[in-house]
Amino acid sequence: MSQIRRPVLAGIFLLRMRLCSEDSGRLFLVSSFSLLSVLCVDSPNCELFSLLARLLLLLVMMNKHTIILMQPSHNRASRTFMDYESVTQAIDGMCGLYERKLKELNPAIRNITYDISDLYNFIDGLVDLSALVYNPSSEAYVPHDREWIKQRTYHHLKKMAA
Repeated sequence: MSQIRRPVLAGIFLLRMRLCSEDSGRLFLVSSFSLLSVLCVDSPNCELFSLLARLLLLLVMMNKHTIILMQPSHNRASRTFMDYESVTQAIDGMCGLYERKLKELNPAIRNITYDISDLYNFIDGLVDLSALVYNPSSEAYVPHDREWIKQRTYHHLKKMAA
């Protein structure tokens, strides 16, 4: 009797974002998270592909895409954004931004040290700062304010120091 092979469903995930404008002229991000399905039948690599697709989904859910929106000065033209694959990378990016600023202000000093209050002062000195963190379950970006960024920074640095 021949063995009947069941098809295995595997997927490729796509994240699409577009900028939309409201009546007030403000911009907001709209995202859609789609699953493109691939049907594998009698392929020796089918189970491997299915496993890779499940791992990809796990990585997407663990590494919550994060966008940092900031305005360093009162000049509206200074508005910018930084794009990261995870919250951790975004926090590292904020620390790196501060460290580059310190090196720029103190080019003669080889090793610069700072504590959390210095970093908080830098964050508070920015005219505007917020984070958008992708939530796969709601398929939307969740906004967070500068206090949330400071809390995440504290926990991140504490974890690194341990």
